[in-house]
Amino acid sequence: MMQIHLVTHPAPAEWGENNLVSHSTYGLQIHLPDGSALMTLQQAARRIAGLGIKAVQLMGHWSMPQQWAFAQGYMPTAGAETVTLRWADAPEVELLELEQRLYCATWVRRLTNLSPQELGPLDLALESVTFLSELAPTQISHRILKGDALLEAGWVGLHAVGRASRREPVLLELDFNPTRDRRAPVAACLVGKGITFDSGGYSLKSSEGMLTMKSDMGGAALLAGALGFAIQQGLNQRVKLFLCCAENLVNDNAFKLGDILHYKNGVSVEVVNTDAEGRLVLADGLLAAAETDAPLIIDAATLTGAAYMALGGHYHGLFALDNALQSRFMLHAEQQAEDFWPLPLARWHRQQCPSHYADTANSRPMKGGGPGGASNAAGFLSRFVPREGEGWLHLDLAAAFSDNGSSLWAAGATAAGMTTIARCLLAETAR
Repeated sequence: MMQIHLVTHPAPAEWGENNLVSHSTYGLQIHLPDGSALMTLQQAARRIAGLGIKAVQLMGHWSMPQQWAFAQGYMPTAGAETVTLRWADAPEVELLELEQRLYCATWVRRLTNLSPQELGPLDLALESVTFLSELAPTQISHRILKGDALLEAGWVGLHAVGRASRREPVLLELDFNPTRDRRAPVAACLVGKGITFDSGGYSLKSSEGMLTMKSDMGGAALLAGALGFAIQQGLNQRVKLFLCCAENLVNDNAFKLGDILHYKNGVSVEVVNTDAEGRLVLADGLLAAAETDAPLIIDAATLTGAAYMALGGHYHGLFALDNALQSRFMLHAEQQAEDFWPLPLARWHRQQCPSHYADTANSRPMKGGGPGGASNAAGFLSRFVPREGEGWLHLDLAAAFSDNGSSLWAAGATAAGMTTIARCLLAETAR
């Protein structure tokens, strides 16, 4: 095993100015003159992975955030040759948490990186049930609705988006209930977009835009992983997970531009862009969450290109009408060293997708949904949440997937944001 040491002095001059990594008789050294730059540490781990080193032992004193930053940079693309990472000495409670983080994050990354052939809507639901049931076998129950049963139950958005695929759309309702009391109140709901492949429908994507659309279920995977990590960390309140799973394909039965969907809360929606399908399925999931009367609802989705353009693929977008809840979430993100950024959302944003034929359209009929596209999408979703948005957070996951890899991440899913969501879930349900 290659030994990895943290040092606070610069690399010797022969290694080049400001070089992050050098070699010594003891192994590799990571040079962190300021001692605390977690992003720099993750970049150094990525460089070490790029050297083809498949087994490392962290040596000396590392804080838990430093060990986790290294792990995120060192982990390979799922499906690549496996690597071995041994943690530095630390208190048992820290080592246990690191193992739990790695277990859940690896599951999120593996699932998100699966090809669309390997992972259909029902597969996504069942994989999530299996993963969470293994963590809490006596505390998990679930219900699956699929195909025309969705339409009969009134889940019109999910049915419309997924009906063109031979693999039926699925709504998973997973109930983590540690009290085992069916009458126990639901403390929180998680609602994830699980589009296992997105062609864009009749608003067809380009080939380059479609290539990575296996990752369009990243919100569903991230929320399942966050719930799993929260369970491992001692979550003791009832939480429901709703995953809206479908393939957005094209055939003679596909939903079309100009179609009007009538949701269970009475809102009618004109489809002006079939590639703005994520918000159509999330609307059903949010309505299902609202029926539980949970005081906290978090949805997560790889929803808009507008968020990616605004945030550059490094931050996740955060939207809320509940300013106090948003502030608490940002504090959790800061403590977990994960990058979220609040973007504008006001009640008037729900009027930004007008329709002549329905209460609202699902987008604006222009490229990217027009100016403020990410905020307009969040405004659309706000029509489907209870209490005028009190207790609701919307996460637009602009940093969920790295198309070609970067200085921080191997190519593919990142699982970034998982620990923040879990910490928020633990803290808010304990209030």
